[in-house]
Amino acid sequence: MNKLMTMVLMGGLCVLSGATARAQTISTENVTTHVISDEQLNLLRQDLRSKRKQLIAANLKLMDTEAAKFWPIYDQYTAELIAINDKKFGLIQEYADNFGKLTNDQSLLFARNWLDFDIAIAQLRQKYVPIVAKVLDGKKTATFFQLDRRIAMMLELQVSSQMPLVQDQGKEGSSSKLPN
Repeated sequence: MNKLMTMVLMGGLCVLSGATARAQTISTENVTTHVISDEQLNLLRQDLRSKRKQLIAANLKLMDTEAAKFWPIYDQYTAELIAINDKKFGLIQEYADNFGKLTNDQSLLFARNWLDFDIAIAQLRQKYVPIVAKVLDGKKTATFFQLDRRIAMMLELQVSSQMPLVQDQGKEGSSSKLPN
């Protein structure tokens, strides 16, 4: 696994582990000796999911009857979110693997695909608002989606801040047209 993915996952773990929200720069020299296996990656992602659920549980005040109805829906939502995020992590891995060799067309395709994942996640949330609202009142439904979004935004900030900018790879690109 390459250095970028290790930085991204370690950053995400720090965010969900309760790290303070202060700006920090992680140099690539600090992570050059770290290699993460697929097994370690899977364990790390499971830990992130667990911490996400713990944060939701700690901040969403549910009665026992509400919890019995909500958590199966949450698990279903999370399974669909994981499917999107798996593809998103695949895109990040592809970006990292090809960094320094991206053409203008590949760079634009990367940007479009990244935005497509943002849209897919927003559509998933839209899909689940009425589903969650069937088992929780409006305030608790809104609170859940606030919490979900806050956690996602923290992770997104951590991931985005660790990814080098495309323009930093050099001038290898050859075309500026949008790919179809």
